[in-house]
Amino acid sequence: MNEKFLPIGTVVLLKGGNKKLMVTSYLIFPKKENEEKKIYDYGACTFPEGIIESDYVVGFDHEQIEKIIHLGLIDDEQKLLNEALVSTCDEVKKAFLEQ
Repeated sequence: MNEKFLPIGTVVLLKGGNKKLMVTSYLIFPKKENEEKKIYDYGACTFPEGIIESDYVVGFDHEQIEKIIHLGLIDDEQKLLNEALVSTCDEVKKAFLEQ
């Protein structure tokens, strides 16, 4: 499945990675001062451990996914959210970077 955005709960392996990640959020940005200003497509936690620290989230983009291990729930609400994310993603990223 190449469609953005994968549902919450999806477990993936990133290219060059050796640890599974579970999607927990969309369009996240790091708050660290020294990091490049960027919005990532996904926020994730390690799997199966889950969220170990509340301020630790892994950010990655859709293109970095090598393999989908498990696909999260797709229902009508998720489909509507996916449509909204796809249609506004570029605008959100552009507005954030222009701040």
